[in-house]
Amino acid sequence: MRDFKKYDVWQKSHELTLKIFDVTKSFPNEEKFRITSQMQRAAYSIPSNFAEGCGRQSDKDFDRFLQICLGSAHELEYFMILTKDLNLISEIIHDETSVEINIIKM
Repeated sequence: MRDFKKYDVWQKSHELTLKIFDVTKSFPNEEKFRITSQMQRAAYSIPSNFAEGCGRQSDKDFDRFLQICLGSAHELEYFMILTKDLNLISEIIHDETSVEINIIKM
């Protein structure tokens, strides 16, 4: 089994998750069970699925969880575009977070 905490991608995706939780604190209350919830779920799906994949015995299983992580990163990337276009986040937050997401996707 792999120790997920030793991987840069897990560390970076965990940091990104913390950032998303911080950013979404300022979202309007009416978004709590819509965009806020979806963004947070997409964000924590990346490190949590990576950790779960590390606990699998086969490379095939590990690869499957990496694909789930990648899908969640793409979903989060869309939410960043959406929240920028809805003026819920600034252009600066969008750009910084997009760079972080792209690093994780590599």
